[in-house]
Amino acid sequence: MMEKLLKLAKKVADQVEIYSITYQTDSVSFENSRLKAIDSKIQDGIALRIVKDGKLGFAYTRNLLSREELIENALASIKGGVAAQYQFPLTKKITKLNSFDTAIKKVTNEQMVEECRRICEILGTNTKAEIHTSLEKAVQKIRLINSSGTDLTTQFSEFSGYAGILYPGSHAAIFRILYSKKFEQFPDHWLNLMVALYSQSLKEAKPKTGRMKVLFMPETLYALIWRLKEATNSKNIYEQVSPIKDKLNQKILSEKLTVVDEPLNDNLPNARAFDDEGMPCQNLTIIEAGVFKNFYTDLNYATKLKVEPTGNGYKANISSKITPMLNHLTIRPGQKSFEELIKMIDKGIIACGIMGAHSGNILNGDFSVGLAPGIYVENGEIVGQVKDAMVAGNIYEVMNNVVEIEDTLYPSFTGMASTLGSLPAILFADVSVAMKNS
Repeated sequence: MMEKLLKLAKKVADQVEIYSITYQTDSVSFENSRLKAIDSKIQDGIALRIVKDGKLGFAYTRNLLSREELIENALASIKGGVAAQYQFPLTKKITKLNSFDTAIKKVTNEQMVEECRRICEILGTNTKAEIHTSLEKAVQKIRLINSSGTDLTTQFSEFSGYAGILYPGSHAAIFRILYSKKFEQFPDHWLNLMVALYSQSLKEAKPKTGRMKVLFMPETLYALIWRLKEATNSKNIYEQVSPIKDKLNQKILSEKLTVVDEPLNDNLPNARAFDDEGMPCQNLTIIEAGVFKNFYTDLNYATKLKVEPTGNGYKANISSKITPMLNHLTIRPGQKSFEELIKMIDKGIIACGIMGAHSGNILNGDFSVGLAPGIYVENGEIVGQVKDAMVAGNIYEVMNNVVEIEDTLYPSFTGMASTLGSLPAILFADVSVAMKNS
């Protein structure tokens, strides 16, 4: 099917690329410890990129009924005048990865239901709170061929989950995310930590507005990481709008921070040997001991900046165009346990959940987020939950004031496009925290 489409498109275009994806999911969700839904989905799609006379055309379909119509739509989009001065790559050699675990096929909905019930039983029995949890297994297959001779295929197995303890009369929750290549139970020590944080913070605390330490949980760190990803994006470097555009090989963050993109880390789910343009992926250090070492590129912006592409050209979904993305971001762990980090807080907040991560000038690094929930700590002991509180600042100030980094990594969101990475909890000093009526 794809070969015939390639052959037809080559007759009317100088370059052709065809991207195909199949995504199958089975999911189970519980609300208030009761089964809410069991869903199964199969999604297919084909995206066509062509280059003709130096201009880019793009079209996609979720059901290829007519190859000719898809080609005509791509040709019509060339009228938009988007320049394409790059060449689709010829990629023959890629790193061999084991990103698909065949055991995922044996995971049943009944098995996921039972695991959700186990989670609800442990969390609900120990807190008497409202418990929400969900699990999903997924199989994804991608194939990419182009007129340069590239023909690449990869397949992933994914198992993901969410567990949350909701505070009374609130949508705020203590939660944790699971992400693996195969079925795994939520670790008991995760569930025990969630219970402990919730139980110790039921009482309301009313600290005063001021500057204090803030411990960002792995699940909330994306509010800061999102801004760093935008600043190191080749698109923003090229357009001269990144605040660190001229700071390559200069220290911009705390020397305790090392940030890397690790698509070739086969210990993590969704490892990638090639990106959505067929470029070989590479492990790329973005920040090394606080120093800005590399920005990330797709083919387009690598060509514009006259640098080698880093293999970070991805699609957010079948209908989206290729853009530079960091889809496998990791922050190197530190030396302190989570409990030790709490003990290091003389006065401060644990940011367990946030609202409004999009607020503030993202590109400039500014943020202002509501805490949902925030937990107040004094003299290394949890005092209680704070309500109607906000944390604000600029990442180039806050991320230069790292006290310590947790010694463990957790699957965590790293941006608003639902990209997952591996992050620790990080304790920052001298952060502005505003309390209502304070």
